[in-house]
Amino acid sequence: MRKGRAKQRIIAPDPKFGNTMVTTFVNNMMLDGKKNTAFAIFYDSLALIEDKTKEDGLETWKKAVENVTPQVEVRSRRVGGSTFQIPQEVRQSRKLSLAMKWIISSTRKRNGKSMAQKLADELVAASKEEGAAFKKKEDVHRMAEANKAYSHFRF
Repeated sequence: MRKGRAKQRIIAPDPKFGNTMVTTFVNNMMLDGKKNTAFAIFYDSLALIEDKTKEDGLETWKKAVENVTPQVEVRSRRVGGSTFQIPQEVRQSRKLSLAMKWIISSTRKRNGKSMAQKLADELVAASKEEGAAFKKKEDVHRMAEANKAYSHFRF
């Protein structure tokens, strides 16, 4: 049996912008506990965005995360021996988590020189509603739309 939901951890704001969402993103991007390296990659990519687009890097990042954030998702549910994909609304914390993870995973799959370069390219693409992370969101929404007939099985 499951216990109660895990307590929300307090996340310290990042040193440059004072934003907790940036820290969450960097924590998701971090590998092998190398947080300083992850912060360096993130800040370098924002600098690259500012050089390329002449816009604020942080605002571009926020727009990218907002564009990739899903509103609905499908979850599997067994009903009478068969499994149905049931569309459900996503809670706020999971929305951000999914958006950040999709951006990071599609960044890692990209071809490019450095991780900062790849991240900058993916963030610019996502802010313009393009790229692999945005396509993933569109696919999830399309799946939910296709399975709307099973929404009465919601739990």
